Amino acid sequence: MIIDAILKINPDAKVTVVGDDIDTCTITWHDGTAEISKDDIKAQLPSELDVALSDLRIKRDGLLAETDFYALSDVTMSSDMQTYRQNLRDITTGLDTVEKVNNVTWPTKP
Repeated sequence: MIIDAILKINPDAKVTVVGDDIDTCTITWHDGTAEISKDDIKAQLPSELDVALSDLRIKRDGLLAETDFYALSDVTMSSDMQTYRQNLRDITTGLDTVEKVNNVTWPTKP
């Protein structure tokens, strides 16, 4: 994640990062890459909420993929399956805290 944050600031950066915590990691700049302050890098790191939402979307997308075949033109999708898939697509609505993300109630697959 630290390297991703650095590359947001400078996509051409040549850098090595040892460690996962921005406060304690060692950053080595290579090939004349201008050093970026840790504060500037921190500003580009995803928040805890961003990470939680990303994890939730990965799970949601997997559940949708499991039922994609129901959406094919030669398959009739039941209204229960349509509702299930819509509930999955809407699952991130109103999730504005990590606690809400962690306490999401997943719809039951029909």
